[in-house]
Amino acid sequence: MRGNVLLGLLAAFLFAALALAFFIDPHRSPEEPRDWNELGAGGGFKESARQAGIAFRMKCLPGEQGEDFKINLYDHGCGVAVGDYDGDGYEDIYFVNQLGTNALYRNRGDGSFEDATRYAGVGLGDRICVGATFADYDNDGHADLYVTSTRGGNVLFKNLGNGKFRDVTKEAGVDLVAHCQTAVFFDYDGDGFLDLFVTCTAKWTTSFDRAAGYYRGAADLVNLAGSPREFNVLYRNNGNGTFSDVTVKAGLKGVGWGGDTSVFDFDEDGYIDLLVTNMFGRSQLYRNNGDGSFADVTDKALGRTSWGAIGSKAFDFDNDGKLDLLIVDMHSDMWLPADVLASQQVAEFMKKNEKVRYPGVTGPSVLQKNLKAQDAERMIAAQFQIKYDRVIFGNTLFKNLGGGRFKEVADEAGLETFWPWGIATGDFDNDGFEDVFLPSGMGYPYFYWPNRLLMNQGDGTFAESAAKEGIEPPAGGQHLPEKIGNVPATRSSRCAAVADFRNNGGLDIVTNNFNDAPYYFKNQFPQRNYLSLRLRGSKSNRDAIGAVARLRLGDKTVVRQVHAAGGYLSHSSRTLHFGLGDQRHVDRLEIQWPSGLRQVIDAPEINRLHRIVEPAATR
Repeated sequence: MRGNVLLGLLAAFLFAALALAFFIDPHRSPEEPRDWNELGAGGGFKESARQAGIAFRMKCLPGEQGEDFKINLYDHGCGVAVGDYDGDGYEDIYFVNQLGTNALYRNRGDGSFEDATRYAGVGLGDRICVGATFADYDNDGHADLYVTSTRGGNVLFKNLGNGKFRDVTKEAGVDLVAHCQTAVFFDYDGDGFLDLFVTCTAKWTTSFDRAAGYYRGAADLVNLAGSPREFNVLYRNNGNGTFSDVTVKAGLKGVGWGGDTSVFDFDEDGYIDLLVTNMFGRSQLYRNNGDGSFADVTDKALGRTSWGAIGSKAFDFDNDGKLDLLIVDMHSDMWLPADVLASQQVAEFMKKNEKVRYPGVTGPSVLQKNLKAQDAERMIAAQFQIKYDRVIFGNTLFKNLGGGRFKEVADEAGLETFWPWGIATGDFDNDGFEDVFLPSGMGYPYFYWPNRLLMNQGDGTFAESAAKEGIEPPAGGQHLPEKIGNVPATRSSRCAAVADFRNNGGLDIVTNNFNDAPYYFKNQFPQRNYLSLRLRGSKSNRDAIGAVARLRLGDKTVVRQVHAAGGYLSHSSRTLHFGLGDQRHVDRLEIQWPSGLRQVIDAPEINRLHRIVEPAATR
């Protein structure tokens, strides 16, 4: 009953507040932004999924996200992972599904892909899958695969080296059944074997629907938020093909509603740290103590973090040689019921006010100084136990100041957006600075919202360039071919991964779209200089996850890290890519391996991919 009252109050009040704000808005830009509907595709990317042979389609659950639309985690969709599973030197793609089988697409090496799912044995059509990651957990030289699910049981597939996989979940000791999200492999204890961390949310599903074959989800946002929390799990790799649950000892249980992760050594002390986003609270940064345990240092290192965040990514946005941290906040944009958010009036308001960061969880309504506004804000704050002095309602970009300290600069950088899910980063135009792609939008029954391509200007700011560079509008139009409930259903993306699929020095983008076919954005920016690295550990884990490479270019240092999964339900290529622009010479390359070894290579050749094996010793 209380939930219905709350939703009714929000529907009646916030619509009026937004309508008022639309006509009398103190934050309204003096210049009208160009409508993405009026812009033609072109520029740096070309959507080429069908031409490349990618025929997958993610299918949602009709009883949850169809005509009987519910706000629950089924609307988060499914993930995408990139990895070279067959060892031929070309990156392959694994798409995750809710209704139907997942799909593994083998890269033919000629710009096209073939469906290898059935032969590989990784379809998993018997459960609702969520995310996936490739990792060589047993250091045998083959990319294994771990898949998370909603209450159906997670799965570890061992790569047999002949194009096929075998389910080893139970014998490996990682048979977790929960409401899972991101799985990430990283070597937290430095023993040379990849450990496994899995984020979990809450028990937000209810009874099992035998006819449909899945557990029903919560009916609305209030019921969802009241679900009993579940907690994250850390498995230590025993080095013999099995894992042990060390969550409690490590202190990584978390607070529930875990979403995405970023794995990086934020304080550069030689130990890999961990950032975990929270869907209904603040994100947490855990410092690796080096003794098998972690400590929550969020207040000391970051301060206020995004409330209701989904995706996160560590990357050096300003080329100062230190890894920064971007977190995107979806759930602060979700506080109007579907019928209100579906209105064109609200859509127009958000187009004009996307860059505004509001001081409360009810968005623009918090600016209305009346009792109804205050009541709505108080009710939601009480429901979710919001502590205003510890959170920010919007995206956050933490600039790394060194010494384990950060400064939040998202507004100055121009990185506040609306309805962002995940994050994918890469130097798409090879100008030397990493850019940001944000899969965005909600789909049916909401209005269309575009994906965002934020091109790094090299001065600490980003410029929205989705239409200019061929990302928007969608090649097939803003709506799906089929209507839902006799209503046009808008398209939306949930996650994205980046890789140089053609090994030509240009980074492509692949997405998994909600109830839709994926996008494969083929890079067609003008050719510029670059340098790429594929690292292989010997003392370190074979995938070299956590290794950091720095290019010295005169007085400038550019840094890249070999990432684990991250960005939200996604795993991008582990190949390190440096755009060089017009730079024709690199002074030296410095690699800090996870084992602690430091390797220096003088004047590495540009415009090629270097395959580097961790040496037994360094000079």
